[in-house]
Amino acid sequence: MGRLLYITEDQQKPSGNQLVTLADLEKFRVTLMMDIKSMLEGHLGKPAKRWLKSHEVKKLLNISYGTLQTLRNNGKLPYTRIGGLIYYDGTEIDQILVSQKRAPR
Repeated sequence: MGRLLYITEDQQKPSGNQLVTLADLEKFRVTLMMDIKSMLEGHLGKPAKRWLKSHEVKKLLNISYGTLQTLRNNGKLPYTRIGGLIYYDGTEIDQILVSQKRAPR
């Protein structure tokens, strides 16, 4: 099994006799939790993107372009065309997915 090395901020290279103490691990845990919390708060504060482009819908639903076009042509997936771009309402996609949800057998 390999050695666990800990590098303090003022050191460039670890020495062979360094040990990680419980206090070091607790400090690392607190710092890591604070970093994760700040990253999550940054993402949770943003509203969900409402209008999606075709490539985003394909990726979201894991479907091909042909399937996406068939859903549009059959009227199962509403869309808006502006110029040459097609946009889909994210909330409508969620509603369609919920309405198609089936109970487990």
